[in-house]
Amino acid sequence: MLRLSHISKIYPSGEVLKDVNWEVKPGDRIGLVGVNGAGKSTQLKIIAGEIEPTDGEVIRPASLRIAYLTQEFEVEPTRTVREEFWMMFREANAAHQGLNSVQQQMETATLEELDALINELDRLQRQFESLDGYGLDAQIEKILPDMGFSLEDGDRLVSAFSGGWQMRMSLGKILLQQPDLLLLDEPTNHLDLETIEWLETYLKGLTTPMVIVSHDREFLDRLCTQIVETERGVSTTYLGNYSAYLEQKSLNQEAQLSAYERQQKELEKQQTFVDRFRASATRSTQAKSREKQLEKIERIEAPTDGLRTLHFRFPPAPRSGREVIIVEDLVHTYGDKILFLGAELLLERGDRVAILGPNGAGKSTLLRLLMGTEPVDEGTVKLGDHNVIPGYFEQNQAEALDLYKTVIDTVHDEVPQWTNEEVRTLLGRFLFSGEMAFKQVSALSGGEKARLALAKMLLRPANLLILDEPTNHLDIPAKEMLEEALQNYDGTVVIVSHDRYFISQVANKIVEIRDGELRLYRGDYHYYLDKIAEEKAQSELEKMIGEKNAKTAAKKAKQKSKKAAKT
Repeated sequence: MLRLSHISKIYPSGEVLKDVNWEVKPGDRIGLVGVNGAGKSTQLKIIAGEIEPTDGEVIRPASLRIAYLTQEFEVEPTRTVREEFWMMFREANAAHQGLNSVQQQMETATLEELDALINELDRLQRQFESLDGYGLDAQIEKILPDMGFSLEDGDRLVSAFSGGWQMRMSLGKILLQQPDLLLLDEPTNHLDLETIEWLETYLKGLTTPMVIVSHDREFLDRLCTQIVETERGVSTTYLGNYSAYLEQKSLNQEAQLSAYERQQKELEKQQTFVDRFRASATRSTQAKSREKQLEKIERIEAPTDGLRTLHFRFPPAPRSGREVIIVEDLVHTYGDKILFLGAELLLERGDRVAILGPNGAGKSTLLRLLMGTEPVDEGTVKLGDHNVIPGYFEQNQAEALDLYKTVIDTVHDEVPQWTNEEVRTLLGRFLFSGEMAFKQVSALSGGEKARLALAKMLLRPANLLILDEPTNHLDIPAKEMLEEALQNYDGTVVIVSHDRYFISQVANKIVEIRDGELRLYRGDYHYYLDKIAEEKAQSELEKMIGEKNAKTAAKKAKQKSKKAAKT
């Protein structure tokens, strides 16, 4: 259906893609992985025809319809949801709007004006029908509930919906194009867990082949049938999901190392023979023959230890008391919405807690209340009395950096007593080496800004880390190093994150915000999922029993009524 053949792409700043070869077949759901800057989004843009490759070709049928969901959801806040969907059909939409306009004018038109308006209405009606306008209208009515909207939602403004719902609008719009191939660039960015799970389920139900760029490992694991890794500009295809890719890559590296070591031993053995008998009167011919053979042997490369990636540990801090966070009878509102109503929570030293809940539930608000940057309406939210030293990573921390400073000055200004060498050593651990250290913050990518913000956080030892979406903009290797650092951290951690894999690797307790309460689950993410499933099953059972009892009671009442009527 589509094949990338020997694709390369060179920008003025350097070569991004060197030799990319992979294909999409019917039914494929392909995940593109690689570090930030590896060229994943570049490949999507080449497939979509937005940019041309420097070399190579994209082999595809001329009739292939490609739909591309970019990282930025393209919606207009002032339109209604239905109008937003209609924007996909430009000619039909123009005729549709014209019909509405003429019908409105007819309500107040004079007799003289009415004749011309009737003619215009007839023209637009015929144009609308020739464009299958009523069929398109039916498609839009069908896509609304498919995307989770009610028919009444169709008349609400786009601005009334959250980012997760706006993503659904964008997805619905491109599906109305009835594409043969779907390209998705970071579709889970900024979505809450509920919406991510809805998106997974929806995409699984589609038969449309798709190519997905994502740093969400759980999403790739549950959805993909193939993984294409781009490393140093070269692509490698692995069958299966993300976990299968990791296993295959590890086995490939082991096999390559084994083959490399065997070859090295054999080369050493042959070279020893050559060196020993090169000057021998009886065996020099044989030695020269082996030397020529050695020159012809194709050398197996040693496997790389992996690309250079983020490496750090949180600095040690004084031990805190047992009680680290105390929330008692918390009541808090945001505008007209009640976020917390009598909420209670106690977190202890060593807890690594993930705060879960849908967007708007109050997760970030809770972190601000803990840090004292937002006043509490009622109740108590406080840190423990004994030696609790917090470190706070805000959700917009990377955006809060001074854009006019250089990378090195951003760190040096925080620790003026450090030498240049000490600052450069820290920056090197966060992949800011060489000229990168003197780059202006405004020139950094989102992922680079996130790394710099994390580096700043290391400068002040803390025994309580409060992290709001710390993995935003980080690539998978950087996420893995942050996970390792948190696993080795001996303080207390409170995290808000929509990255399920990250949560499963780090958290040993879960707090869910539900119905104004803080519900503590004393286990990891998988324990929490099991408990939620148990609660749901119990609720459904109670509902069935309740309905059965209600029917039984109704039946008895009816029988009693009939009996009373006879007497």
